[in-house]
Amino acid sequence: MTAFAAEIPWEQAIAALSGIEQITDPNQLTKLSQDYYHFSPILAPQLADKRADLVVRPTSEADVLRVAQVCTRYQIPVTVRGAGTGNYGQCVPLRGGIVLDLTKLNQIHWIRQGVASVDPGVRLANFDKQARPEGWEWRMYPSTYRTATVGGFFGGGSGGIGSITYGQLRDRGNLNAVRVVTLENYPQVLELRGDAVQQVNHAYGTNGIITRLEVPLAPAYDWAELIITFPDLATAANFGQVLGETDGLMKKLITVCAPSVCPYLTALQDYLPKGQACALVMIAESSLELFQELVQELGGRITYEKSALEAQKGISLAEFTWNHTTLHARAVDPTITYLQTFYFTIERVLAMEEQFGDEVMIHLEFMRVEGRVMPAGLQLVRYTTPERLDEIIALHEAAGCAIANPHTYILEDGGRKVIDPVQLAFKEFVDPRGLLNPGKMRAWFEKYPTGSRI
Repeated sequence: MTAFAAEIPWEQAIAALSGIEQITDPNQLTKLSQDYYHFSPILAPQLADKRADLVVRPTSEADVLRVAQVCTRYQIPVTVRGAGTGNYGQCVPLRGGIVLDLTKLNQIHWIRQGVASVDPGVRLANFDKQARPEGWEWRMYPSTYRTATVGGFFGGGSGGIGSITYGQLRDRGNLNAVRVVTLENYPQVLELRGDAVQQVNHAYGTNGIITRLEVPLAPAYDWAELIITFPDLATAANFGQVLGETDGLMKKLITVCAPSVCPYLTALQDYLPKGQACALVMIAESSLELFQELVQELGGRITYEKSALEAQKGISLAEFTWNHTTLHARAVDPTITYLQTFYFTIERVLAMEEQFGDEVMIHLEFMRVEGRVMPAGLQLVRYTTPERLDEIIALHEAAGCAIANPHTYILEDGGRKVIDPVQLAFKEFVDPRGLLNPGKMRAWFEKYPTGSRI
């Protein structure tokens, strides 16, 4: 048992959870207490020894209510988990207790008129297999598409493949409603609709257990996958910006990699001439003719092309983009880490390339932010020391870039860097004892140093 959980009457708690799957095997506890935080050399030592005392896997909302009641009764910390594909320790239990694995809460309740009602444990790829025959698909998904769950994505993600059209998960209109279980003396189920969903959207499960989501969908297109090469990063980045702003061409993905990044995409080397930059894109087949004209106009050369039907076989290009680019790079050199950066302009991208050279290797994902197309970076960083990493971050910020720091597990310190009074107020209401994912919300532990509001 952890020090925090030493006084918890585990025998009574386990008995009270009878009938719900429980996991106590030490190896499984370790596996289900982790995500991909080891991408960060800062987080790896901070989180390496954090473990749950018990993992439970409910299969219904009624099960979740019972878990919430037991955790409240015995003051057990509870950390909600999807598939564990995040990178910041979102689902790592800092203070032991119970990890609530929601992967078996996985029903698709309905799909109609471009909206779906789903349980949080629904796998993104499995959903699309059912939705596409009806003409719909997810608006966006992470590079861990095949394994990630919808609850984990909304709870811990921010954007992904599809963000070039639909922006970020937190943008108004990308989540219609959620059902949330509270951790009060008498747990209840709340339904949040419209802007009220922002109280739990991207909150790491710190202020409610999501048990159902109502998510708007996108029309399903036949997505062709292509690789285009360019003589340098400047030409490739300009192509990404122009393609993103060409609203008549339907696209799902625009990834641009500098020449220094391309060698790490080892499975794609036949299509990546040495010393050149590249773009990995997903384009609707109906847009291909005019897309090819744009490529020629902007100095690119198509070296790889798969039709939508062919792209369904084997590994999708999407698995070499977003943070899977980092995954592939670390498979070659485990000392590499990464940053997440809003550059806002191509000029700033090129200025940072000139300043840092191959120490910070440019990998861009184009997305819509507040209605306009902009380059966001998931740069590969040749890590040396914590001090140098902090200096690199500070230099980017001084140049006008915004860093979403992937080297912290604190909710507010990662992206927005501000206290969200809406999320704090909601946590005060639904989790007055601070049992949900404790230690992750700065607003809470600064206001309630003892961990509890009551």
